[in-house]
Amino acid sequence: MPLQVKLQGALGPLRKELEEVLALTFKEEKKTTEWQRSSHTLLRAEEQLLLQSLEEEERATLQRLQENVTKLSQQSSSLQQLITEIEEKCQQPVVELLKDVKSTLSRSENVKLQEPEAVSTDLKDMYKISLDMNEVLKKFGVDVTLDPDTAHRWLVLSEDRKHVRLGDKRQDLPDNPERFDKYAIALGAAGFAGGRRYWEVEVGDKTDWDLGVCRESVSRKGPVTLTTKQGYWVLRLEDGKYKAFTYPLTPLPVSVRPSRVGIFLDYEAGEVSFYNVTDRSHLFTFTDTFSRTLRPYFCPWVSAGGTNVAPLIICPIPAQAGGNLCP
Repeated sequence: MPLQVKLQGALGPLRKELEEVLALTFKEEKKTTEWQRSSHTLLRAEEQLLLQSLEEEERATLQRLQENVTKLSQQSSSLQQLITEIEEKCQQPVVELLKDVKSTLSRSENVKLQEPEAVSTDLKDMYKISLDMNEVLKKFGVDVTLDPDTAHRWLVLSEDRKHVRLGDKRQDLPDNPERFDKYAIALGAAGFAGGRRYWEVEVGDKTDWDLGVCRESVSRKGPVTLTTKQGYWVLRLEDGKYKAFTYPLTPLPVSVRPSRVGIFLDYEAGEVSFYNVTDRSHLFTFTDTFSRTLRPYFCPWVSAGGTNVAPLIICPIPAQAGGNLCP
């Protein structure tokens, strides 16, 4: 086979390698830009609550991404030089080619794309790691109490309106418009139409429960459809399985059973996040657009033969949170 043909044959794979390197370079540079923009946006949104840990993570991530870009740029430069060298040799007489063509072909055959180091730029992953429940509680904690006018007749509320459980009998209560009449649901007394709010609920060893938020305007009479379209952003434990009421349902892998659940509402960001306070891990985040008042949502479920009789308990918040509930 003529040497020019061999050299021409080597150009195709090299050009393909160059295209892949350039594509990867563009991808890494894009990730770098998006990472900087997203991380800065998150820092503003959380009002620098996690500033120190995020900045450290940002610096480390940016360094790894920039190293990837540098290495890919070096590969790109080497490939371009080799392609130019082969293109020039293709124009040379055979006598000239014989001098070092074997070296050139050997280098072209040994070219191997070096994949960039995998760098996670998932802000939610970083947020899960960095989130300090106590700090969030102090900054955004809100004193949630239950609204007895919304509670189903089978529900029993404590005097301080912090506990809710299923009672042994249907209570003689007025069938006012605010009261749920089909399922054992109660809402928080306060409505939120903006800002960021955080509260925690003790679920203990209960086998079944629902927690979340809903629109204040949801219908209280008849069957309830727990979908975001209907105005419910709810997490459920049922038969030992956790799920988010998305459509379709989202099953949630939970390695450590939460005895306490944190709920964080960021109204302007359109997010309702759930956290396992027991191991300080993120459970799930709903993302939507809010335009109406939202209320905390509670459903302690049925007693299940005595295994689920414990109440849902709204946990107290530190005194430091007072006066610092709104953005």
